[in-house]
Amino acid sequence: MQVREIMTESPACCSPDADVREVARLMCDNDCGEIPVVDENERPMGVITDRDIACRVVAEGRDPSRTRVREVMSTPVVTARPQMAVEDVCRLMEENQVRRVPVVDDEGVCCGIVAQADIALNAPEHETAEVVRDISQPTSAGAHLGGLSG
Repeated sequence: MQVREIMTESPACCSPDADVREVARLMCDNDCGEIPVVDENERPMGVITDRDIACRVVAEGRDPSRTRVREVMSTPVVTARPQMAVEDVCRLMEENQVRRVPVVDDEGVCCGIVAQADIALNAPEHETAEVVRDISQPTSAGAHLGGLSG
């Protein structure tokens, strides 16, 4: 099974100059917990998660309508390709301890996103259990992302 078979196509994306309040609204409107942050060519440069907003904006008492995404997004961004095997994207998620991965086409443009939930709904049970277990284990891999990328 390939990533293209389980990913959400054309995910909501935002600019690094968007304000966090706009992004929170995008998350509500699209029922998601992560928005890829893309440059002017639609290439991912980071992600902003609901956890980034909770920990880096709300918990710090920052004004979400004055805080720009670039100030609180998680980087570096880990990406997958549509033709990757689901097993390979699972390994990427485990190694980087992330629950969602933007998918890029041959030009590097964001064309989808694959989430732990997509794997849970579509992959064999043993693979799902392994991904959940490995992503949830604390390691130093999450530290380089500020521990907030999930």
